[in-house]
Order: sequence, then structure tokens, then C-alpha cells
Amino acid sequence: MILIIDDDIAVCTSLALLMRKEGFDVAAAQNPEEAFAILQRHEVILVLLDMNFSNNTTGEDGLALLQQLKELKPALPVVLITGWATIDLAVKGMKLGAADFLHKPWQNAHLVQVIRTALVVNKKETAKQQEIQPTTRRLLDKQLDLGQIVGNDPSLLQVLQTVGRIAQTDASVLILGESGTGKELIAEAIHQNSQRSKRPFVKVNLGGVSTNLFESELFGHVRGAFTDARFDRTGRFELAHRGTIFLDEIGELDLSSQVKLLRVLQDRTYEVLGSSKTKTVDVRVVCATNRNLEEMVASGAFREDLLYRINLITLKLPALRERPDDIPLLVQFFIHNLGQIYHRPNLAISREALKWLKQLNLPGNIRQLKNLVERTILVSTKDLLEIEDFQQNYQISNQKTTVENQKSILPDVGSMTLEEMEIQMIRRAMEFYRGKVARVAKALGLTRSALYRRLEKFNIPFDED
Repeated sequence: MILIIDDDIAVCTSLALLMRKEGFDVAAAQNPEEAFAILQRHEVILVLLDMNFSNNTTGEDGLALLQQLKELKPALPVVLITGWATIDLAVKGMKLGAADFLHKPWQNAHLVQVIRTALVVNKKETAKQQEIQPTTRRLLDKQLDLGQIVGNDPSLLQVLQTVGRIAQTDASVLILGESGTGKELIAEAIHQNSQRSKRPFVKVNLGGVSTNLFESELFGHVRGAFTDARFDRTGRFELAHRGTIFLDEIGELDLSSQVKLLRVLQDRTYEVLGSSKTKTVDVRVVCATNRNLEEMVASGAFREDLLYRINLITLKLPALRERPDDIPLLVQFFIHNLGQIYHRPNLAISREALKWLKQLNLPGNIRQLKNLVERTILVSTKDLLEIEDFQQNYQISNQKTTVENQKSILPDVGSMTLEEMEIQMIRRAMEFYRGKVARVAKALGLTRSALYRRLEKFNIPFDED
């Protein structure tokens, strides 16, 4: 049963009709006394709580009742609803344990989505607390599509296990981890194992979006909205409608852009730049950062209400130094894929070289390891890679310089952009595998959806597998 607590009988009636239409049993209370009486008699699975009673519009009544509800039933999900919303009120409610926070007037579809997400997350978190056996990679591979995620370390498996629990929900997810730890792959795994997997997965690198272009990039613009706006542009949120939007490097977003982002995350509405028409979006939000957002909140560099909006579920990825036994698996994976791309199917690595790589300091994590392996393959003419083949390239990797004997293989610094290099590699792989997208994606260490996005972005022709 869902319990509605609101002193406005019209609101109670409206919400009750909506909940019954969605298949829920409903009870309504217009004050705390009635609410606790219902809680004693019935099994309540979720509470919709108004923040104000009588003539009080500060929200203190609702916060006090929320605290009492959480003391009585700590696991009971409570969704707050108010027509007198303030930033402080939202943050206080989330700190006290509210599952979410909505404004009046609400959108029925969004309200139902919030309720179903809160119920599923609560069920899965309860099940998590009851689990006593650690999972295995083999079991996870049977249950989930994990794409190109490589590793057997318990800390990684715990993250993947959580992905399996929350993927089917619409809960917002915040992925934390150092640069190069694979945050984008985790975001894609969440999408691929969700009910939105057939819909778009749209990635936005917020660190590369300037303040002036933020609204245009995320919400789109109409022709003439500003100088040089010669055509209408579809924003990233609209592209991600009914799918997943991945907001990478969210810790790099300036405060003015954070305000604009908060509105769409909170109300699921936005306005295209240059248009007064409000649009509604249905999207699952996954964010990632290598920054400490709590410290940024304390220093005033990141909005506390935005942090609570994006981190209903938080995943912390381990650094590569914390999972050294996965390094040989990753190296073998890279050698296999790169050997196919560079037409060197006999490539292998010695046992001694694998042991040497395990003890390296790799501050760039998996990304640095992959670059080291690829650079070594490009430079070495041998099929069996030894320690000495990696040593010089490791020094170059840490010093961020260029090796002279690579100039015949790699372009000179400044002669080709990273995007141009990516295009060249994808074209070579497409030619080698005769356009077979599935095989190209596997060889490049990408998911098929990630490769499709790049093929479309770079206008590279392909045939459907």
C-alpha cells in the first residue's frame, strides 16, 4: 500500500486516482495522527509526503514528520512533494533519508517513474544486505552484458554486482574514480543491462563544454538564437530521450551551468535556447567524476542540491594499483585486440614481462596501461614482447614525451589530432574486418553501441550485422 500524507483533500484524491490507475493500493491521511494510525494497521511500501500542514509553508512540519517516519521505519521509502520548494528544504529532506523530492504541480509520468524507482531500489538494497556469498566473474558474465570490462578483482566484482542490481531501475547513478579507471565502460554497462538498452546512450563530456555553449549543447537551439546559429540544433537531452545520458566530468561544471542542469534533472523539463516552449524529457541520468564532490560542496564549488540529485546510487571504481592481479588479464586483452588491428596475430608477451608490468606505478590507470601496450606493439618488431620492449616506453609514458624511432609509425606531435587518429584507427579496423561491426567493436575494445556512435559521428559507412 502507498500512503499519501497531504492536508489538501484535492491533492490526496488526485494522487490516489493516479496510484490506483498504476495498480497500487492506496490510503490517504491529512495529518500525522491519521498517518501513524494507518501505518499501524497496514503494510505500507512507500509514503508520498507533503511538506506543509495548515498555514505553515516553511516545510518544517514535513521534515519533522519525515524524521519520525524514518525513526519508526528506517527502510520505508518516502518521496517528498511540496508547492513551496526551496533548495535548503530539498537538501534537508534528502539528508534525513528521503528517496526523492518533487514539486507541485507534478508530472504524472515522472511521479510514477520516481515511485517505481524508489520501490525497486529499496527492494534491491534490502536484498543486498541479506547477501552473504561473494559473487564470481563467471556468474556475473552469465547474468549481465559487461561489454569490454576486464577483471576478476573482488573490488571490481562488487561494483559489477551493484550494476546488476540497479541497472533495471531508473535511479540516478554517480560513478567515482580516478582518471582512466573505466567509468565510461561502467556507465555503458548500466545502460546495456537496463530496460532502456534499445534506446540511445548519449555521452557528454562536460569538461569540454564551455559555459557559453552549455545550453546549446545540452538543450539545443533554434535558428537565430545567437550569432552563427544558422540552423536548428538538437540538444543532447533530446537525443537521449527514453534512453540514458552519461554526464562525464560533472565535477568540472561551473556554478551557473549547474543551476541550469539542476532544473532538467529535477523537473525533467527544459527550454531550447531561443524558444519559449517547454519540453519534457524521459531520461536516465548517469554521472561520473574524478573529483571529490563533497569537498567541492564544502568549498562552495559544487551545489549540494545537485549532488543529492545525481547520487541516489554511488559507485566507486578501484584504481589499477588496488587490483594488480587484473593487470595481466588487461594486458593479454589489449595484446589480443591490438594484434588483430595491426595485422600481427602471433603477438604474445613473456611471463617475466607480465610480472614486471604488475609492479609498475601507473597513475593513469587502465588508460595508461593500454597506451603503454599499444606504443610497445607499434615500436617493437618482435612477436614475443619482453621486459626491455616495455621499459623505454614506460619512461616515455610517465614523462609525456615522444620517442624518436616512433616517427615512422606514429604522426608527429601536432600533425594529427586525437580525433583524426581515432578516425584512422576505426577505418583501418573496418577495412580489416570487412565492415563487420561486432568484430570491429570487440577488436577496438568498444561496445557495439559505442562503435555505432563513432561511425555515425565520423560519417564512416557500415552495414548492419
